[in-house]
Amino acid sequence: MSADIHEVLNPATEAVVSQISLASVEDADAAIAAAEAAGPAWRAVAPADRGRLLRRFAEVVDDHLEELARLEVENAGHTIGNARWEAGNVRDVLTYYSAAPERHFGRQIPVAGGLDVTFKEPLGTVGIIVPWNFPMPIAGWGFAPALAAGNTVVLKPAELTPLTALRLGELALEAGLPEGVFTVVAGKGSVVGERFVTHPAVRKICFTGSTAVGQRIMRGAADQVKRITLELGGKSANIVFADSDLEKAAATAPYGVFDNAGQDCCARSRILVQRSVFDRFMELFEPAVAGVVVAAPGDEGTEMGPLISAGQRETVRSYVEESPEPVEVAFRGAAPEGSGYWYPPTVVLPRATSDRVWQEEVFGPVVAVMPFEDEADAIAKANDTAYGLSGSIWTRDVGRALRVSRGVAAGNLSVNSHSSVRYSTPFGGFKQSGLGRELGPDALDSFSEVKNVFISTDS
Repeated sequence: MSADIHEVLNPATEAVVSQISLASVEDADAAIAAAEAAGPAWRAVAPADRGRLLRRFAEVVDDHLEELARLEVENAGHTIGNARWEAGNVRDVLTYYSAAPERHFGRQIPVAGGLDVTFKEPLGTVGIIVPWNFPMPIAGWGFAPALAAGNTVVLKPAELTPLTALRLGELALEAGLPEGVFTVVAGKGSVVGERFVTHPAVRKICFTGSTAVGQRIMRGAADQVKRITLELGGKSANIVFADSDLEKAAATAPYGVFDNAGQDCCARSRILVQRSVFDRFMELFEPAVAGVVVAAPGDEGTEMGPLISAGQRETVRSYVEESPEPVEVAFRGAAPEGSGYWYPPTVVLPRATSDRVWQEEVFGPVVAVMPFEDEADAIAKANDTAYGLSGSIWTRDVGRALRVSRGVAAGNLSVNSHSSVRYSTPFGGFKQSGLGRELGPDALDSFSEVKNVFISTDS
């Protein structure tokens, strides 16, 4: 194991939570070799037995929900309520995909002169690279369907937030998964992540993170025609029409963007409000922002915790205070002072859709608000970005909801809601927000090859 020791910090206190050894290229190679060695036996496990192992893994996670949640509070600064949901999501995703091995099968296709059948076969070893903003659920979105489809997995957590992934690796062994089937390799992206991309035995990369890094992975994967799923940046719009339940739209808008301190690719960080109700919306929105409880993430009732690091806080601050164009702050919430990487919920009024704070992913508790005139203007402004991950549409008109949903270029939209993710439905983005789909039945196909076999019946 590498002698490179990394200190893991608590973002709310800046105290050292743990020290871990960061893996070297040789460590990554050893994990990949173990995954390759375990592959044939894992692939040969009967579908029903593989499903039982995944259900057992879900049960073991359920037995450790509070432990995992508290670990995420310490390591990632997530509120305890969110962290409990995230640990539960890992359990639920494993349970969902535990039914897949017996139901993931090919077809019989009518052809002349014989029988034609298809088989869905595992890719082999899959490399999963997990971000720091949602370490547990995004790990589960990758490894659960990959394992269900018969692949082995090597997983690299983010350097800032490795602790829950490492614990999940231990729980997998406790649940009875064979050695080498699911291995967590904590290390730098430039070392371990890069090795996943360049190693010929890793047949697919699942990456969640920035668009810039996703582009680099895509270029590297091209050398081996390696399969990839990319979930990248977002700059999602929250579109509020005049006929909506304006009180509900304003009351819920803070939680569409400030959840996880805005460190969410699906954050509705642009709010578009129809001009005729713009002033009224802002009157309602201000007390809703002021009411967001920003406090110690381990306290029950806390609604927003700190940013992940000092560097991330500086990045967020620069968008508001050092932007090339002046940024007007409409109002702010409150945040603790002292130790920790705190930043208050902040609402800004950009001058134009070309402004940096409107176009770029801030990845912090900053939301830009702008008026629009009509449906066409709302769709045009919502689509005026390189991203297309998520968004919300608020209206009582079902026809309008459908028209605007079809017009907005985004992979996951919610009407009169900010809910983007369900484990039983596909998740992914348009444009520079990524490639491929996670979750739901679609994910299984992304971890499988289709093999076609023709059997002649000619005598």
